[in-house]
Amino acid sequence: MVLFSDLVREFRFLSKQRYIVLFLFAVFLLSAFAVWSGVTDSHQQQVAIERLLEKDAVDRESVLAKQVDYGDAAYYSFHFTYDEPSPLAFAAMGQRDVYPWKHRIRMLALEGQIHETDAENPELSLLGRFDFAFIISVLLPIFVILLLHDLRSAEREAGRYDLLVVTAKNPYKLWTARALVLSAFLAAAMLLPLIVGAVVMQAPLLKTGLMALLALGHLLFWVVLTMVVGRVMMARGQSSPRIASALLAGWLALTVILPVVGETVINQLIRSPNGGEIVLLQREAVNDAWDKPFAATWDEFLKTHPEWAEHTEMESSFHWKWYYAFQQAGDQQAAELSQAYRDAIVKKDHAAGLLSLFSPPMLVQRLMLSLAETDVAASLAYEQSVRDHHRALRLYFYPLLFEKGEFDSQELADIPVYGSHTVRY
Repeated sequence: MVLFSDLVREFRFLSKQRYIVLFLFAVFLLSAFAVWSGVTDSHQQQVAIERLLEKDAVDRESVLAKQVDYGDAAYYSFHFTYDEPSPLAFAAMGQRDVYPWKHRIRMLALEGQIHETDAENPELSLLGRFDFAFIISVLLPIFVILLLHDLRSAEREAGRYDLLVVTAKNPYKLWTARALVLSAFLAAAMLLPLIVGAVVMQAPLLKTGLMALLALGHLLFWVVLTMVVGRVMMARGQSSPRIASALLAGWLALTVILPVVGETVINQLIRSPNGGEIVLLQREAVNDAWDKPFAATWDEFLKTHPEWAEHTEMESSFHWKWYYAFQQAGDQQAAELSQAYRDAIVKKDHAAGLLSLFSPPMLVQRLMLSLAETDVAASLAYEQSVRDHHRALRLYFYPLLFEKGEFDSQELADIPVYGSHTVRY
């Protein structure tokens, strides 16, 4: 057991090493910048949502005031949907950089509206953006390696190792105390900005604590690995640069090569349509409806809405209820492809979760994204909430289009409004 006096002795010794102090200060600045960047982005997203909500309400009220027909009201009114950043999103932005977190939809075919802003290039986010999760999952191992790889070997190369071993009552306590002090200050340098950011964003105490524990667990893993590899290689006469090279090779394999290669293999094994294919299919179905007999549209529409079978008569070559019926029919024809796309995302995410069991950095990052509610599941939950809201709009307008007679602006007072928060699963 390392005594308190041992820790105090090592603290006094290490505090006089200027390069260590500067190194830890640099780590603190990197962590602070990552947290500040995340807090700024979260705040900007929240401000954008509030501004767009206000403008959306004003715009819709202005548009609806000018309408004299339910079909026009449905066509020209937009509805803003959004996924608010969670209080911990600043620490791990995750899929918010890949999948959309806001949409402005109308009661037209939905698939095109969702997938025309499908996503940025997912390959660009294999390692993640520069946020706190990136600091912990990708950079923390490098910090540990740089600090501890030559804990023993540097003393041997300086000619002090034998003297230290002889004079120390317990040599193991000496190296353990030194590693503990360095690790403690490294942890403080990384975690202090997280705590400040959590206070500023009013993040839940439990989730903030769990994220800090994840960081400490990852730190412990690399400290133990570095100490063991350093001791074994030094016993075999290896120099400090060789020890560092071996550890960095391990970091490269676990942090970069395994996740990137694994992601590539997963994408090859689990094939899926892309958003462009879904948009194309849906739009072709909608455009072709103009040239097809009315019966073709009604047959497709009534598969999901048989309750309107007695209201499909048309007095002219155009009627709004027919127009929205073939918009729905377009979505129905693309539904199978769209579901395959979402199923593939879930399968890929599950496969990536299994892969992360062999890559501690990848596992830590995924767990942090889950705590921050910025993982794939949260993105799919938001998309589902958009689909649910669009369905509510259709269910609201269909009775007006199919049954109501004269236009009454009072009927538009209860148009569904997207909820104040996204339901998460």
